[in-house]
Amino acid sequence: MAEIKVMKAKDMKKVSSRQKVGKVLGLTATYLFLGIMAIIVIFPFYWMISSSLKEMDEYRRAIPTLIPKVLDFANYVEVFTSEDLLLGKLFYNTLLVGVVSTFFSLIITVLSAFAFARLEFKGKNALFALLLATMMIPGELFTITNYQTINDFLGLATLGKALGNQFLITIGNWRNTYAVLIIPFLVSVFYIYLLRQNFIQIPNELYLAAKVDGTSDFKYLCKVMIPLALPTIISITILKMMGSWNSYMWPRLVANDEAHRLITNGLRTAFTNAEGVTDIPVQMAAVAVVSFPLFLVFIFLRKYIMKGVSRSGIKG
Repeated sequence: MAEIKVMKAKDMKKVSSRQKVGKVLGLTATYLFLGIMAIIVIFPFYWMISSSLKEMDEYRRAIPTLIPKVLDFANYVEVFTSEDLLLGKLFYNTLLVGVVSTFFSLIITVLSAFAFARLEFKGKNALFALLLATMMIPGELFTITNYQTINDFLGLATLGKALGNQFLITIGNWRNTYAVLIIPFLVSVFYIYLLRQNFIQIPNELYLAAKVDGTSDFKYLCKVMIPLALPTIISITILKMMGSWNSYMWPRLVANDEAHRLITNGLRTAFTNAEGVTDIPVQMAAVAVVSFPLFLVFIFLRKYIMKGVSRSGIKG
């Protein structure tokens, strides 16, 4: 019996040592994979910073240098002083569009999510299913239809041309206006779905008790549901602002004049001379300056984004 116990103890030690080796190898492989992926993700940002600190001659060398031989901070000075970029105007346009579109989008999202989560009306589930189905449609198709709409809103531009009425032509053609940058994307089905899932998790007994006390739906929404769902609402606000900040294709298509140009489009065409040669180091410096606020937003507010998504019941 003693020999059998000794053999079992030896077998247990072998199994335990194998498990430890397997655990160490698994952790090593996991961290190695995460390290490689981190390098892949971080390297473009490092290259942006490195290029922004180079002189043009060094940047155009046949063999690129990972570390600048001479740190040229004059590139950043030129970003703020160049008349070619007009950084202040670009920041103003982008902030104006971002803040206004986020404000009205939040109002639409909160009211719609509340209606689909708490109110009862005929066809609610069918309507919500129809809205979710639109998420399966490629965004490029919406771009085409929205472009046709803003060129001749409700046919007013065509009618104005037929009648020779400049007023109808103006209100029917939204190109090169702030409205065309704000209105077409005020409604986000994904944000409505995200907030609705959060609202549904709030006990319905609170709503029934509020109705017994004579509380209106709007007051209940403001006093109870919005405070309880505040992390998700903050997440939606952050994501909407970042989406407006990063928007490129639609503004370039419909409002690329100097008066309404957003910061992404301004960077694309800045620092290019008459011969079509772009000063890449200065352009990289401008990209770094523009990206810096987004880095700050993500670093300091990332917990709200994660908390808001987790509270909505969406896992990924």
